[in-house]
Amino acid sequence: MPSTGHLIAFAFVSLGMVLTPGPNMIYLISRSICQGPRAGLISLGGVGLGFLVYMTMAAFGITALMMAVPFAYDALRIGGALYLLCLAWQAVKPGGRSPFQVRELPADPPRKLFLMGLMTNLLNPKAAMLYLSLLPQFIDPERGHVLAQSFILGLIQIVVSLSVNACIALAAGSIAAFLSGHPLWLIIQRYLMGTVLAGLALRMATEARR
Repeated sequence: MPSTGHLIAFAFVSLGMVLTPGPNMIYLISRSICQGPRAGLISLGGVGLGFLVYMTMAAFGITALMMAVPFAYDALRIGGALYLLCLAWQAVKPGGRSPFQVRELPADPPRKLFLMGLMTNLLNPKAAMLYLSLLPQFIDPERGHVLAQSFILGLIQIVVSLSVNACIALAAGSIAAFLSGHPLWLIIQRYLMGTVLAGLALRMATEARR
């Protein structure tokens, strides 16, 4: 069982990641604004199923990899840091867009909304890197079975992600309307996200291997 400190730290890292723009957030916000909060929540159900798939695959894969390859943790750590830096640049680069600057989408039935949410998450590299690069940092083989720790941390990430995204889906219309009338806040939001991502990347790159 991971320590309480590790569980809290991972929950905050998960919160920072879910607040950064990515395919899931952009799709959910777009769908909620174009078709209403209910459509956004149905789409979020598909996103949640995608997280369960990733968590299961990553939990077994991380367990096997960390036991078989001594420096696998370092490879995942460096790869994750580079990916986070790439996301940070995407947030602050000239011409970058806020996820609340959305495109129009046609109305879809519930089944398609769910499947689109699922496919958006399964094809989301941010979700893959979250499980393969961030999650291993909070696993300590000395505190119990690696597989059990992977599932516990994965469930924490899913709860945090679904809770935050549900709130965003419900409030997307109001937030988008506010930001459209306050362009300065769009810029602040982008740079705040970029800073958080860069900070996570620095922490990951300098983390000592356990």
